[in-house]
Amino acid sequence: MTPGPWFQISLAQWSLHRALRDGTLDPLDFPAAARVTHGIDAIEYVNSFYRAQPNEAFVPALRQRTGDHGVRNLLIMVDGEGALGAPDEAARVRAVNAHHRWVDAAAALGCHSIRVNAQSAGTPAEQRDRAADGLRRLVEYAAPSQINVIVENHGGLSSNGAWLASVLTQVDHPRCGSLPDFGNFRIDADTEYDRYRGVRELMPFAKAVSAKSHAFDADGNETRTDYRRMMTIVRDAGYRGYVGVEYEGSGLSETDGIRVTKELLERVRAELTPVSSP
Repeated sequence: MTPGPWFQISLAQWSLHRALRDGTLDPLDFPAAARVTHGIDAIEYVNSFYRAQPNEAFVPALRQRTGDHGVRNLLIMVDGEGALGAPDEAARVRAVNAHHRWVDAAAALGCHSIRVNAQSAGTPAEQRDRAADGLRRLVEYAAPSQINVIVENHGGLSSNGAWLASVLTQVDHPRCGSLPDFGNFRIDADTEYDRYRGVRELMPFAKAVSAKSHAFDADGNETRTDYRRMMTIVRDAGYRGYVGVEYEGSGLSETDGIRVTKELLERVRAELTPVSSP
């Protein structure tokens, strides 16, 4: 029996944020667009495109459309629901509670995870403790629904791979992990964390991976990230899940940016496929 590819490719909804914001693409048509336009059969949602509707309005529609097109729902990226690491405990609890509806939506859609942020304030140690507390509270709600709570490097101290790894270690729950993003390693306006080091530090906790892309050279290689080097780190960590296309550039149309990122991942996958033992 021929083994399948060592990773599969999914599409992050943020790759189409311009079309979604200007009304060119209805958020409910994202599953069809992924499959028909982009040839991708697994998707990652962004909560902001559905926040105005109650879960019972959009979840059944998405379930119907993903079923119709043979698309797998993987996760929901959650933003704008409060700081899980807020210094004030009451504010942390409010943020945790605000995330509950997205846990419920993810479970109803058949996703494996919600992606959250580890936003906080204070010293690095204080932020670690506060973020770990909020994450632990949220994962205890999510675990009975078999939903993971995964944290992306997404600005502030969360873009410090070692710090975020320490938060996840402190949470110490099998349902709490990471979503390493190839590009989000700017801690502040003056500090950029090494992206290869950061992904290496976060891969032991990874339950999803985001292949961020912005621009490409004439050979179709991403100009900010060496995809072969980065995907070697992903492969060598033993990861065998989905890698999400997340095109965020402006030099290409969203359709072309998704296509070129997907083609690059396919080339790198073929080059780096682990050799089976005889």
